[in-house]
Amino acid sequence: MKKSYFGLHIAVILAGFTGIFGKLISLNEGLLVWYRVFFSAIILSLVVKLFSVATNIKFKEKFDIAKIGMFITVHWVFFYASIKYSNISVGVVCYCLTSFFTAIFSPLINRRRLNLSELLLSAITLLGIGLIFHFDSSYQLGIALGVISSAFAALYTVYNERLVRAYDSRLINYYQMIGGTVGLGVLLPVYLYFFPVKNILPGLKDTGYLILLSSFCTVVLYILFAESLKRISAFTVNLSFNLEPVYAIILAFIFFNESKELNLSFYVGLLFVMTSVLLQTLISVRK
Repeated sequence: MKKSYFGLHIAVILAGFTGIFGKLISLNEGLLVWYRVFFSAIILSLVVKLFSVATNIKFKEKFDIAKIGMFITVHWVFFYASIKYSNISVGVVCYCLTSFFTAIFSPLINRRRLNLSELLLSAITLLGIGLIFHFDSSYQLGIALGVISSAFAALYTVYNERLVRAYDSRLINYYQMIGGTVGLGVLLPVYLYFFPVKNILPGLKDTGYLILLSSFCTVVLYILFAESLKRISAFTVNLSFNLEPVYAIILAFIFFNESKELNLSFYVGLLFVMTSVLLQTLISVRK
């Protein structure tokens, strides 16, 4: 169990860098995510061959795994849109609502009763997001996109919790990245019609950032993420990822000096979010 929590925390630290790459890469959110899943699929194909991961499963099983990959792909599109329409700090704090949506979606999908403690902890996070939502009206579109992003992240976690019980985490991520590449690739022409860009191909600097993002913040991160789900509940995993804003905000302060853009309301809201994480940690320790 300790090994699972350690791996989960490494994944959270890596997740803190995803927002930084979203700001550094000049591509719009649709293209950024497509290249991310495309490069990740290539890297994972090498991982699957290198570690001789068995891929002899039925086509229906491959398709069922791949279609779950669209949840995380859509999550990333809205996540990076949130960052680009606001800033890194706002985008990553909105991601904390994933635990709130998980507390609702998980009982509905898995047909179990609602957990009162999960809902109360999520309500504290929701209160924090509410305070942040009112701190600057110019960021409200970014916040709205971030809320949608967290809903898709919750769906991904709930469905992935089922998959990790039956399949190797590397195999899961491999087919999910293929699913994301194909699925978003089909939608991309329509997306670019409504959100046209000058350059479709990434430059040399963007390519370097995309490879780093795909290697460490996607392949390594989501293998650790899937492994942790084998021993830790989806709600606890998502609530643990509420620590991501701490790392991301510190990095945003260092690299982009975002502290000048935030006021007291933001920090009070962040305090509520961190309180929900602390309470869940104490509950887990007692258990």
